[in-house]
Amino acid sequence: MVYLYIAIAVVVLAILLAVALVVPRRGSRFPAPAAPPAEPNLGDDAEPPRDTPTRMVGTVVDVPADTGPSGGATAATVERPAGRARRDGIAPTARRLVRLRARLARSQSTLGRGLLSVLSRENLDDDAWDEVEETLLTADVGVTATTEIVERLRTRTKVLGTRSQGELRALLADELVTALQPEMDRTLHATPSGERPAVVMVVGVNGTGKTTTCGKLARVLVADGRTVLLGAADTFRAAAADQLQTWGSRVGAETVRGPEGGDPASVAFDAVRQGTEAKVDTVLIDTAGRLHTKVGLMDELGKVKRVVEKQGPVDETLLVLDATTGQNGLTQARVFTDVVDVTGIVLTKLDGTAKGGIVISVQRELGVPVKLVGLGEGADDLAPFEPETFVDALLGD
Repeated sequence: MVYLYIAIAVVVLAILLAVALVVPRRGSRFPAPAAPPAEPNLGDDAEPPRDTPTRMVGTVVDVPADTGPSGGATAATVERPAGRARRDGIAPTARRLVRLRARLARSQSTLGRGLLSVLSRENLDDDAWDEVEETLLTADVGVTATTEIVERLRTRTKVLGTRSQGELRALLADELVTALQPEMDRTLHATPSGERPAVVMVVGVNGTGKTTTCGKLARVLVADGRTVLLGAADTFRAAAADQLQTWGSRVGAETVRGPEGGDPASVAFDAVRQGTEAKVDTVLIDTAGRLHTKVGLMDELGKVKRVVEKQGPVDETLLVLDATTGQNGLTQARVFTDVVDVTGIVLTKLDGTAKGGIVISVQRELGVPVKLVGLGEGADDLAPFEPETFVDALLGD
């Protein structure tokens, strides 16, 4: 019996020894993750961090520019000479306003649809006509033009007995087109005469988008088959010349520029001279923004034009107005017209305002036609102004 207990004890001991030997081997198939290395301490052989700046994807490396005759840098980095414009992706100007009519949706609700909703009422009493008048005034049509439009609409609706939506729309469209004076000459005078290129100056107050307008206008001219040279006569605003040069490089137009803070008249003069030598079609001069109340700055603008005219007349002087400023823009426009004899208006930011009637009032007050309108921030959102197409877009379908 004693031997039996001994045998059982031996067997149990043997089993325990076997288990102790097998289990560690099975666990070794799933080793525990190694602990992360400790941070290097002072005196450890750790590699010092690299302080060389990393060049990210899209980093632009500036290329030094050559020095031009006016002492400033010219657009020497433009690979193609002026005249070999890159036309790919540039929308043609023909009927561009038709393609951009959706941008006028914000103006439709106030000026167009607002008027039609009132005129479609069964009873057009004095209160209704007061609403029509208020709608026109709110849209910055102007007091004189508003009075004329309302009187003519009242007479024509009474005489013709107009009541259908289609007839009212046609009647209203006719009156608005008439108020926009479609007989005005809206031709952009950018065609060279003889051996001399056409010279176009762009002027305006700060923040209206003159430099951007110059770039977009260059695209308009290139799309119409003209060669362009840009003059960066805004020498006071930081990066204005760089911005203009970027626009020019996109269409293959060289940019003449001077030192920051230099004489803008000198830059403008050099631009015309180099444009004549290069036999380009149009020289487009961007000027610095200035408040119309600053007499000294306005006198300087007059000097820029006089210096340019030593080589020949300025064919076009375009005043850039921000449509969102409304009637305040008219005060600015009058001063600029007196100083540099403005020949055409460019209305920018017209898509972001419900005051499309500013087109009517600015023409009536100044006797100067609106020639171009900006309907967005896209490169091809500058369009030649067409009264009929503009009214059609305002009134909607």
